[in-house]
Amino acid sequence: MRRKAYLLALALSIITTSFAQTTFLPLNTENYHLLDRLETRSGKLCDSLSLWDRPEARRNAVNFLETVKEKNNNTALKPWLSKVDRYNVDQMISENGEWAPKDEETIDSRRPWLKFFYKKQYNLIHIKTHDFLLDNNFFLVVNPVLNGVAMYQQNSPTPPANVKSTRLYSGRGAELRGWIGKRVGFYTSITDNQEQYPYFVENWIKKNNKLTAVPGADNYKNVKQGNFDYMQATGYINFDVVKNHLGVTFGRGKHFIGDGISSLFLTDNAANMTFLQLQARIWKLNYECLYVELAPQFNTMTKDTIMSHKYSTIHYLNINTFKWLSIGLFEAEVFSRPNYYEWSYLNPIIFTTALNRANGSGDKSILGMSFKAIAAKHVQIYGQLLFNEFRYQELISSKKWYGNKYGFQLGFKYFDALTVKNLDLQGEVDAVRPYTYSSQDTMANFTHYNQPLADPIGAGFIKVIGQVKYNPIRNLYLSLRGTFYVQGVDTAGRNYGNTIFNNYTTADHIYGVTWINGPRGTCQLINMNISYQLRRNLFFDLGCTYRKYMVAGNAYPAYSTTGPVTGPLTTNYVYFGLRLNCARRDYDFF
Repeated sequence: MRRKAYLLALALSIITTSFAQTTFLPLNTENYHLLDRLETRSGKLCDSLSLWDRPEARRNAVNFLETVKEKNNNTALKPWLSKVDRYNVDQMISENGEWAPKDEETIDSRRPWLKFFYKKQYNLIHIKTHDFLLDNNFFLVVNPVLNGVAMYQQNSPTPPANVKSTRLYSGRGAELRGWIGKRVGFYTSITDNQEQYPYFVENWIKKNNKLTAVPGADNYKNVKQGNFDYMQATGYINFDVVKNHLGVTFGRGKHFIGDGISSLFLTDNAANMTFLQLQARIWKLNYECLYVELAPQFNTMTKDTIMSHKYSTIHYLNINTFKWLSIGLFEAEVFSRPNYYEWSYLNPIIFTTALNRANGSGDKSILGMSFKAIAAKHVQIYGQLLFNEFRYQELISSKKWYGNKYGFQLGFKYFDALTVKNLDLQGEVDAVRPYTYSSQDTMANFTHYNQPLADPIGAGFIKVIGQVKYNPIRNLYLSLRGTFYVQGVDTAGRNYGNTIFNNYTTADHIYGVTWINGPRGTCQLINMNISYQLRRNLFFDLGCTYRKYMVAGNAYPAYSTTGPVTGPLTTNYVYFGLRLNCARRDYDFF
């Protein structure tokens, strides 16, 4: 009891002596594309902006955008922002106006509701007070979160009669963010969702080890006629221990480490997780230490059950070595201890892989390197290199040892392509060897709530992604994305290293393991989307998707997305919907 009191007193003392805090931009919004685009078009990497480590702080984003505006308005230089860019910059600064140098940059509404609601153009409730007891500052924003999508699908072969062609998705909730005395920042969001998935996603949920989880979320209930009912809850508190240099965030949510469409390190495709995050920014160095609580894999969940947990410590160090080049180092340890966090992994300094050896090498260690380079103010090249385990002698031999577990990513972005304003192209290749994210047991694999923490298709694959984004006029966003991947499949009870939930100790063979190990599965996926912003953060979406999945020799594994059929499955669907204060829900990731 005394120890808890000491810890509480320490936490309160840190908070009361902390400096200004911030909240973070929601993941998967157009804001990140705008920041990425403007950083490259500026011709220089921003030392205070860390787009490779998302979510990004609103404070950093606004400071960067203010700098971009100032440089663009400098009469000694030729303006380089397009009219659409200037509009997007002003809108984003207004949306995050609590960090703008002038309060008037937060745009007032022309017609507030009942003189209280929507006083500011983008916020249902916007409160900013000056109070001596609250250190002259209290800030609060409250907004509704709404999402509704209608979909019509066709599948070949025809699915069972109980699989309807019309699919519906609805979500509703609220979010709020703010600060107290500019010392403690807070954010929370909760939504209640009812979702009917495309046929291949529904099969993935039901067949893949009885997941009891939906893509990107956790437990669901009340499955009736393909309707999945689940909740999403995110929240955190944040404060600076050392102003503008060391920040602390505690909460529950998602993270993404990388510059690509996907990531070999950590993605936001899995469920929310409880985390403690330390972020340090010194000179050209950006460093993150992330402690997370994860759910190990399970087959079914019974009512009134307390789940067991596993844990991970993740470090990522990034340095802008030149104004055009950044280099990063990544490491992650995944481990399971009965009801406690391994003390040695609380070390906030990178290279704790050595501690795994000291602990007996029974935990999952992942190491990685990354880079990002910009050229000619239009092109960005990025990549990742991942290592789990390898032996040099085996690596240079021709035996193709199964224990050589590694992967790579290489991609590019071309902004204002072919001199067309706001036309942006991106291409990416991702490849991961079999068994890379697996473990020697079912606890320490690189997963959370029965979903991969990195690329959602697991391991043993080669994937190519191409993407076009075009913002021709204000509030109109066009996108086209094509994905093709080849992956081996685990079938007939044999472990070829593609399903990362399987223990690598049950590998089918030790030598002769190729990138595509086992029967060859292929997937072609194309999505076209049109989004129009009716007002800030209120979007109308219209799009269509084509997906074809097949496995050579009809060797379909039990976890495949093809349902009861034993041949190729082709899915086509069109959709339209409205969403407010949330990102678009899509299914083109596996």
